Amino acid sequence: MRRLLCAMTAVVAALGALTAATPVATAAADHTVTFVNRSGRTAWIGSTVNADGSKALTGLPTLQNGQSATITIPESAAPNHWRGKFFARQACTGASGSTFRCEVADCGPVADRCTLGEQPASLAEFNFDREDGLAPWYNVSYVNAFSLPITIEARNGVTPPGSTECTSVGCPENLLPHCPPANLTKWADGRPMLCTNPNRDARTAYSNALSARCAKAYAWSKHDTEPGNQLVRQCRQCAGFTVTFHAVA
Repeated sequence: MRRLLCAMTAVVAALGALTAATPVATAAADHTVTFVNRSGRTAWIGSTVNADGSKALTGLPTLQNGQSATITIPESAAPNHWRGKFFARQACTGASGSTFRCEVADCGPVADRCTLGEQPASLAEFNFDREDGLAPWYNVSYVNAFSLPITIEARNGVTPPGSTECTSVGCPENLLPHCPPANLTKWADGRPMLCTNPNRDARTAYSNALSARCAKAYAWSKHDTEPGNQLVRQCRQCAGFTVTFHAVA
């Protein structure tokens, strides 16, 4: 019995040494998204999520021109993913919670969150998924409308040699001057405000005009089925992303 106890003691000591020498794996940190407003006007950041359990975001920032702000994506909490989109609400007025509304990308009467589905606007779309070894995925979408130019860039992204992984999507170019007249809405002073897609599920004059000048943003819903498209990117190793809203004038 004494010999057995001595042997067990030696095993326990060895296991203790092995445990001490082996680093404990730590959970990956949640990604962050930084918004940069270079639109030339105030932007109220809006966000909606997919109907897959993704957590709706609150506390979204309002940015004056030139300002930036960073949020953390709640991807490590149940259901261990976050799939949704971001956009810039413009020309918003009224009291949050009651009379607040926006002329572009309105999504409800609250300034720091969306309570309704968004009205047509330019979108930055993301898929963060802890169970998808290829995620995060990201793209810029003008499928519903073009309101502001958007670019998405990975922060501290690791791009494998010969790969397009972690490269930027979207374009900083103002596409409103190229909007077909029938699809263009103007501000009260006559300046172009919004270009709306008349048919998101087919090639149109709208999608042809936008994709000809920005090949790295969706112009219609099946754009990613076209050979050689450059629309969706992934970035398996990065700290997060920068979403920049560019000027249209």
